[in-house]
This record gives sequence, C-alpha cells and structure tokens, in this order.
Amino acid sequence: MGLTALCPGTFDPVTNGHLDIIERAGRHFDTVVVAVLENPAKQPLFSVEERVSMLKEATSELGNVEVDPFSGLLVDYARLRGSSVIVKGLRAVTDFEYEIQMAQMNRSLSGVETLFMTTAPNWSFLSSSLVREVARYGGDVSGLVPAVVAERLAEKLGGPR
Repeated sequence: MGLTALCPGTFDPVTNGHLDIIERAGRHFDTVVVAVLENPAKQPLFSVEERVSMLKEATSELGNVEVDPFSGLLVDYARLRGSSVIVKGLRAVTDFEYEIQMAQMNRSLSGVETLFMTTAPNWSFLSSSLVREVARYGGDVSGLVPAVVAERLAEKLGGPR
C-alpha cells in the first residue's frame, strides 16, 4: 500500500482546472482519492451521485485515481481512507487565505498535512460557480469542462451541447 492523497471538493461541476490538479497529483502519489463533499450547507446544482458519476467518467483513464463521496469532517474521512495528505489547488491569493485556515485546522485536529499546487495559468480564472453562471445564460462551456459535464449542464440548464 502506497501513499494516498485526498483531493477534496464540492466539484459542482468538475472543471478542467480540477482535472489538472487531480492529474498532476496523480504523478506524485500512488493513489489519489477525489473526495466529493456532500455539504448540507450548500445547495449544489448536481446531486452528489451526479457529481461522483461525472468525475468517474472524467478520470476513467487515470489508473491511480478513485472517486468517492463523503460528508462530515475531512480529517475523519482521511483517517478512514488511511491518508495523511490533502492536495488543494490554488488559483489566487484569495484562495490561499481561505485554504491556509482550513489546512491549519486539519493539521491541528489530526496531523493531516495539506500540500498546495498552483493552478496551471490557463485555468487560473476558472471556477465551478463561474461555469454554472455561464451555462445558466446559455454560454458555451465546452472548453472549460469535460464533455460529460458540458452535456449534463446543457440537459439541466439548456444551452449549447
């Protein structure tokens, strides 16, 4: 059994920026578990089952990537999965301000370390909320998300297929 990293998130929906981080993390860890958060405080566009399904399809060619839903504390899920490392992508300084607090809390609670990866420059502007907004207004998001996600967004919201 090798080193397992968690890539947690809501992934509502998964974007090409998320996939970039997942792929790159996969080059450094034996297993990457994409941990899809079921957060009762958020009202996602897609159910957790839909988000897991889209992620599984989008990562199907990555042999060391697993996709799994979770709820509750990430550190509890990390313990359950036998992982002591969380990988998070950072787009900008504003991401860092929030993520550093989470990383320090997770380390304080359980000793789990967080490694930050900077987003590739071509995805630094991209967020799930921005993709949802563009799709809601009928914009073409096909270059921003995997094909399966563009299709599911079009089914839910209308717009280009």
